[in-house]
Amino acid sequence: MGALIGLSIISLWLAHLAYLLGNESLSFSTPMSYAHLAIQGYLATGLFITAHDAMHGSASKIRWLNHAIGALASFLFAAMSYERLRENHRKHHEAPASETDPDFHVRSQNFFVWFGSFLWRYKTWTQVATMAAIYNVFERVLNVPESRIWLFWILPCVWGALQLFYFGTYLPHRLPLEPEMSPHNARSQPRNHWRAMLSCYFFGYHWEHHHSPQTPWWKLWKVKDARHQR
Repeated sequence: MGALIGLSIISLWLAHLAYLLGNESLSFSTPMSYAHLAIQGYLATGLFITAHDAMHGSASKIRWLNHAIGALASFLFAAMSYERLRENHRKHHEAPASETDPDFHVRSQNFFVWFGSFLWRYKTWTQVATMAAIYNVFERVLNVPESRIWLFWILPCVWGALQLFYFGTYLPHRLPLEPEMSPHNARSQPRNHWRAMLSCYFFGYHWEHHHSPQTPWWKLWKVKDARHQR
């Protein structure tokens, strides 16, 4: 089921991107374009959530398929290194919101400072070069106008990064650390499954994720329910 869901998100992202880049009627001046931007941004977030599940071995019970899905989803989400993400995420779960947590900003809780540091930490020059090469393929080989590349490929990546950072790092782990965050140093969204799904694929149920990291995103609502009933 995990592989089916992960591959479905990847397929939807690819199909929607191909449609958007090839549709000459869409541009910054077309109101419908922003609905498509929102959809593509949400699907981009889904790419990272899929890669995240793979880091925990829950994208597939078949090991090679699990990591293949994770690597593909990471690459499609801004050409990111799956192995780099996996290693840093392991450290994050070992000591969340601490000096050894690579996702935590010890010196500043300012949203923009922390977000900038977060992006810089995961950047690689290979990623930058790959993104530049893909951009040039879109523009020079496939003749996609720059405006559509920015609107439907680059901005959705930024959208996804902001959504993931806000709901999966900033809100759950920002200071002050409070008693209800123990033992994972993580807050959780109030119980509302529709809101949690629409905001970030249940990733806002972050205490529950740290409590049960092998639970795939599409089952986190059950962990939330179990905690709520105690």
